[in-house]
Amino acid sequence: MSEGHQSDRARHLEDVAVEVASVAADYVRVRSGQATAARTKSSPTDVVTHTDMECEQLIRSELLARCPGSSIVGEELDDDDGGNNVGWIVDPIDGTVNFLYDLPVVSVSIAATIDGEVMAGAVADVHRDEVFSATRDLGARLAGKPISPTELADLDGALVATGFAYDAGLRATQAQMLTRLLPVCRDIRCMGSAALNLCWVGCGRLDAYFERDLKMYDYAAGALVASEAGANIELPSTTDRNLTIAATGGVFDSLRAILVSPSD
Repeated sequence: MSEGHQSDRARHLEDVAVEVASVAADYVRVRSGQATAARTKSSPTDVVTHTDMECEQLIRSELLARCPGSSIVGEELDDDDGGNNVGWIVDPIDGTVNFLYDLPVVSVSIAATIDGEVMAGAVADVHRDEVFSATRDLGARLAGKPISPTELADLDGALVATGFAYDAGLRATQAQMLTRLLPVCRDIRCMGSAALNLCWVGCGRLDAYFERDLKMYDYAAGALVASEAGANIELPSTTDRNLTIAATGGVFDSLRAILVSPSD
């Protein structure tokens, strides 16, 4: 397949992701304030609502109607193995605890893969009615218009976002990390949606974001948006203790040095 054809195909998948994420965000939005817990997963605080499962089923149906034969990996339902080389990574509600408590930081995240590589994606902000999207090597957008991160050069002026794991032991470690970081940055926010935090770094609403123990469906679309916008990105690996970082270039190295210090 030629490079131009591959780019056109990936751009089409971005359009599909935007369409379906928008449909799913509308579905979630009208159910805000009505959430009921269906079960928990890794811990008593790791909740799944009925809307999570219903929304993921909706997303799967919409994706397969537009791209028959695709594979789908989602947070709540079993994987679908398709017959072609297109795949989707789906988080039907990123910010489920916020949704359960009717807090307005909730998103839908959909990433598209070709031969296993993330090539396009979209993140829909349920309550702000915004959709971020990106295609690999073709930039990132908010409502179709190009976005870029801040040009901040020093960590001491950075607004940094983070999130916390569901495991109690890891939370204790994360709390210790905050005692090192808070004195050397502008401030820290914890808003409950990894996908939106990544996109907000990409569009300059945040200077940096980090979190440990994220899953692929948490970061796949948002990390592509942030990277294509121009932010520096590090995804979880064994060498960084399962850490995700997104930051403007001027603060990335100094932030990372604190987050992966030997005392952590």
